[in-house]
Amino acid sequence: MKKVFSVVLVLALVACLFAGCGKKSSSEGGALKIGTIGPLTGDAAQYGNATKHGAELAAKEINAKGGLQIEVNGQDDESDAEKSVNAYNNLLDWGMQVLVGPTTTTPSIAVSAEANRDRVFMLTPSASAVKVTEGKDNVYQICFNDPNQGSASATYISEHMPDAKTAVIYDNGSAYSSGIYQTFEAKAKELGLDVVSVSTCTEDTKDYSVQLADAKKAGADLVFLPIYYTPASLILNQANATGYKPTFFGVDGMDGILSLKGFDTSLAEGVMLLTPFAADSTDEATASFVKAYKEAYGETPNQFAADAYDCVYAVYQAFTASGLDTSANAQEVCDAMTKQFNTMSFSGITGANMVWKDGQVDKAPFAVVIKDGAYTSAT
Repeated sequence: MKKVFSVVLVLALVACLFAGCGKKSSSEGGALKIGTIGPLTGDAAQYGNATKHGAELAAKEINAKGGLQIEVNGQDDESDAEKSVNAYNNLLDWGMQVLVGPTTTTPSIAVSAEANRDRVFMLTPSASAVKVTEGKDNVYQICFNDPNQGSASATYISEHMPDAKTAVIYDNGSAYSSGIYQTFEAKAKELGLDVVSVSTCTEDTKDYSVQLADAKKAGADLVFLPIYYTPASLILNQANATGYKPTFFGVDGMDGILSLKGFDTSLAEGVMLLTPFAADSTDEATASFVKAYKEAYGETPNQFAADAYDCVYAVYQAFTASGLDTSANAQEVCDAMTKQFNTMSFSGITGANMVWKDGQVDKAPFAVVIKDGAYTSAT
C-alpha cells in the first residue's frame, strides 16, 4: 500500500510541475512579448528608430525592477503599409502578445485592421489619424490625434500670434497631413485667423518654389506645415535660398528635423511646433529619461521616443493590474488590456492623468521653439 501511495505521490508531483501548481504571477512564465513596427530605414527612419529605442529603454528599466519581464522585438516597415503588415505577421509568428506601433499613419491604418481581426492589443505611439482607431475596440493611441493637432495649432496661433497672415502647405496625399489640415482649417475659420494662402504637395514633391512663391506673394508671415520633417527641411532650405523668412509652425511630424543628416540646423532657428514632449523640461521623470536615452543611444530623444517609452510603461501598468501572467495568449491579453485602458489613468513623460475614450487619448499638446539648435519650451 505504501508503494502504491508513493507512486501516486510522485505522479502528482510531476503533474504539478507541468501544470504550474496553480496560477502564476505576472513575473513567472517568461517575458511579456511586445512587438514594435516602424521605419528603421528610409526617409522616416528617425521616427522608427526613436520608437524602437524608447520602447527598449522602458523595457530595460522595467526588467531591472524584477517581477514582470518584457521582451521587445522591433521590425522595419520602411513606412510602407504592405511591409508593415508583413512585419506584423512576422511578430505574430514570434509570439507577440502586445503591439506598440506601428509608428507612422498609413501603415498603422493597415495594421490596425489586422490587429482588430486577430484580437491583438495595439497601442501606437505616434500614428495620429482618427482612422487608426475608428471602429476598432482594441486599438489605442498615446499620441494626440490629428483633429487635436489641427485645432490646437489654430488655437495657439490665435492666442499668441493673432495678427499673423498665415499660409499653409500640406500633403493632400497623406492621411496624416490632410487630417490635421482639415481640422486646422475649420478651427481657423471659427477663430477668424487670416489664412492668405493654401498650397498642396505630395510625398514626391522636391521643388516647393510654387508653394513658397504663393505664400510670399500673399504676404504670409507665418507658414503652417502639417507635414513630416524631411519635406519640411526642403521647404526651409528653399525659403532661405529665396530670402523668404516667415515663421514656420509645424506639428509632431516636424520633430526630428534637428537630427536630419545633412540638414543645416541654423535654418530651423525660430521654427515652432506642437509636441507632447520637450527634452529640456526640468521635471524629474523627463530629465531621467533624457539622461538615460542619451547614455544608451548618444542623442537627445524626440517625442516619438518619449511616446513609445510611455507606451511600454502604460502597457506595464495595465498588464500588472490585469492579474494575467505571461503565459496568456494574445487574445486573452487583448481582452484584459482593453478593459484596463478603458478605465485606467496613466501619467508619463508625455502627459499626466491620461485617459482613453474610443481608443483616443485625452492629453494636451504644448508648443516648443527651436533656439540655438535645440527644442525649448515656447512661452
